[in-house]
Amino acid sequence: MQTLKLYGTPLSGHVHRVALLLRMLDLPYEFIEAPAGVRQSEAFRRLNPLGQIPVLVDGDLALADSNAILVYLAKRYAPGSHWLPETPQASAQVQVWLSKAAGEVRYGPASSRLIAQFSAPEDYQAALAIAARFLSQMEQHLAEREFLATEHATIGDLACYSYVAVAPEGGISLAPYPAIRRWAARIAALPGFFAMPALPEPTGR
Repeated sequence: MQTLKLYGTPLSGHVHRVALLLRMLDLPYEFIEAPAGVRQSEAFRRLNPLGQIPVLVDGDLALADSNAILVYLAKRYAPGSHWLPETPQASAQVQVWLSKAAGEVRYGPASSRLIAQFSAPEDYQAALAIAARFLSQMEQHLAEREFLATEHATIGDLACYSYVAVAPEGGISLAPYPAIRRWAARIAALPGFFAMPALPEPTGR
């Protein structure tokens, strides 16, 4: 098997969710740093015309969009596994959480972290409001469950984990959400887990 290549940056939650699955599937890969300058290059734009990370290269295939990459890796390298179950109901439940990762997680916890840590030109108060609604719903959902979609960890869990776990870096405390904190600890206990580099929690916002 050719070595997979993952283009990204260590502080990107979108990249981290892909790297988590690669490690949890014990797939060897080369991590290629792709900061903003690299993403503007013609060579990178040939991989992803939008200039966004992550990008996964597997032989002749260059695939962008973190959730699409998760689906590809599960189907290609772990078919029939708990990561992306085949039954209609379980598969649909995984898709629900992939959609939430691209929606509420991106525009809630991820947005607040982008603003607090990197001064992204987004609406902080709107991000906090989205995060509060979503985390309350997620807390209720996890109150009697160990994982989000099925009784085992799936790519839906990984898609949501990276930004939810570091929500405090965006000024959002997880103290009111004990079920979410227990869920995050379960993810962190999975073989192959590694954390994103920590950033200081903001003060004075």
